Amino acid sequence: MGTSQHQKAQSRAAIIVAASRLFRERGVEAVSVAQVMDAAGMTHGGFPRHFANKQELVNEALASAADEQQAGNATSSDGFETFADTYLTRQHRDHPESGCVFAALGGEISRAPAETRRVLSERIQRQIAAFGDDPDMRADALGRWSSLIGAMILARLVEPEELSDQIIAAARQFVGLPEQVKA
Repeated sequence: MGTSQHQKAQSRAAIIVAASRLFRERGVEAVSVAQVMDAAGMTHGGFPRHFANKQELVNEALASAADEQQAGNATSSDGFETFADTYLTRQHRDHPESGCVFAALGGEISRAPAETRRVLSERIQRQIAAFGDDPDMRADALGRWSSLIGAMILARLVEPEELSDQIIAAARQFVGLPEQVKA
């Protein structure tokens, strides 16, 4: 790959990273292309060299965030416990920009164009497949994973913080972790 192609690829990757963070932090609709480009350290005018439109960027940024999360998920019982232990924390609750794309944007994406829903549906199906072929193990893992996502959405939604912590603690207990809410 030539230098200019390499630079273009690096710029595109920086745009995707910035968009992924901003979309999870503020929501897709609340973030403009200009804000993404600024966060990536580029000018708005350079956007068309990388993406046809904002929707293409949304699809790639959300797919990237989901792929990153799945790469960090282990599928064994111990792996799930480790994943859940870091998922159900104040840190994750307080920093959606670096957390689970499904908990950060699930409600918004459910109303997104079909292509965006398809992109994330594929990632969900990959994660389900990673849970294994055993129907009972798969159903258990899917139920526990869904509980994590739902708990994080509720924990971010409510006030006061004490209630948020109680939601996280209850979810931790439900999936078999110590109730103590970690920072």
